[in-house]
This record gives sequence, C-alpha cells and structure tokens, in this order.
Amino acid sequence: MEIEIVDAAMVTIVRIRGSVDGLTSDRLTGALGEQVRTGRTRIVADFAGVEYISSAGLRTLLATLKEARQKGGDFRLAAVSPDVHRVLDLSGFTSILKLFADVESAVGSFGE
Repeated sequence: MEIEIVDAAMVTIVRIRGSVDGLTSDRLTGALGEQVRTGRTRIVADFAGVEYISSAGLRTLLATLKEARQKGGDFRLAAVSPDVHRVLDLSGFTSILKLFADVESAVGSFGE
C-alpha cells in the first residue's frame, strides 16, 4: 500500500493505493491519525487506487472518522471503486461516511 499526503488549502488529501487490510491498516491508521493529531481534521481519502478493503481497513476508517469529528473536522472518501463501494455498503459504512464521486467534489463539500 502507498500513502501520499497532499495539503490543499483547508483540506488534507490522502491518496491511497493498494489494499487496505490486516497487513497495511496499521500504517494507514498511523498516517491518518497523525494528520488529525497535528490539527488537520478536514481529510479526504482518495480511494481511486484502492482495490480491496478488509474489516481491519474498515476499523481504520471508523477510527479516523470519530477522531476527526471529535476535533471539529470530518473525514470523507472520494473516487471509491465499485468493489470497495460494495464492501462499504454491505458493512453499513455508506450511511456513516460521506462518499463523493471525485476528490474535487469531496474537497468542495467542506465549503458548504
């Protein structure tokens, strides 16, 4: 899994490529948690390059969402592939997380 952090004005974009599973979720949890701890609580995760997510990955998303919201921010997903979207939907995460078609829409949603 590859993680790239991009600061874009008032929003931090986290580009993720690869699988988010038991082997990689700790690294992603650390990277996302670091953003929140340093005050960057408006986060968009670019999922265009994510081909698989496991229950460990779902826990990472939930933990990041809770932590960001506790600090007055939010965590949103963008460009989720159909396969990953299906996992999010079946696990009920589409009713918890805000999903957007692309990064630009997700970033723009923070201005609303």
